[in-house]
Amino acid sequence: MNQILKMEIAIIIAVFIFGMGISGYMLIEQWSLIDAAYMTAITLSTVGFLEVQEPSTAGRIFTILLIFTGVGYFLYLAGVIVQSIVEGEIRTLLGRQRLDKKIKNLEKHYIVCGYGRIGRVLCNFIKEDTQDIVVIEQDETQAEMLKKNKLHYLIGDALNEDLLIKGGIKRAGFLVAALATDTANVFLVLTARQLNPDIYIMARASNPGVGKKLLVAGANKVESPYDTGAVNMGLKLLRPTVSSFLDVALSRKSDAIQIEELFIPKKSRYTQLALKDSGIRQNFNLIIIAIKKSSGEMIFAPHFETLLEARDTLILMGKTEDLQAFGKALNPE
Repeated sequence: MNQILKMEIAIIIAVFIFGMGISGYMLIEQWSLIDAAYMTAITLSTVGFLEVQEPSTAGRIFTILLIFTGVGYFLYLAGVIVQSIVEGEIRTLLGRQRLDKKIKNLEKHYIVCGYGRIGRVLCNFIKEDTQDIVVIEQDETQAEMLKKNKLHYLIGDALNEDLLIKGGIKRAGFLVAALATDTANVFLVLTARQLNPDIYIMARASNPGVGKKLLVAGANKVESPYDTGAVNMGLKLLRPTVSSFLDVALSRKSDAIQIEELFIPKKSRYTQLALKDSGIRQNFNLIIIAIKKSSGEMIFAPHFETLLEARDTLILMGKTEDLQAFGKALNPE
């Protein structure tokens, strides 16, 4: 029985007992409605205030029964309230323990530090691909929003090493530094790089001069939301058709066409194959836009003689199901 139902039952019982008391005094003592209601109120509340009239023997017996009924009711009501509080605390504690256990089992996950406007939009975008996200947010009022969005989260200062370790930074694959100030992001990048030298770190920079400092601190990529937003607006103005195409291809709103990147592992059967022999276009109906070599070299519109090698990253365009099928073929295990 849930707590709301118990409280509804308690209210119904209270109304029934009060009504029973009024009816009893009116029938036994022939009192008016106001006098009977007054007597019932002081009896049930056990305040012992002045009686309106001297009750008869039958009225006194009825009063005794009403007192015991009222005491029993208030004990029941107190039990419901205490149980509600205790169960709420237990649910909160158990929920936190389950969440911490899930975080402990995550690997190669995303850690997003800061759940402001930037962090919220970024988490929604990442969720289109994976639920393996841990948000670290200092503002406790964001906890309900994080629960509603079904995100793993920790409340506290992201600069705290213990909290980062609890968030699984040593097992994480990516960290986003999206705190409110550039200074905090610099310290966060330094701390994160120290705890996990291999993690990929993307940092937010509000001021132009901070980008270099973030890179020196250990960030792999620095983005300024203002610069990115301005470039995006400019693209929509100057190249509206291109912009619309990219919006569709880079989002997950349409299965008709997507742009995706897929990594070629060492043991893949596609290593040391020329594009013409790979069957990517014929078997999966995918277009290879570019190939990023392990050296960092980017080959755009690769020639059909181009050799696929281990650790290459393919940038492909096609339907979602075709991209997923090729992804499984790349990584058969």
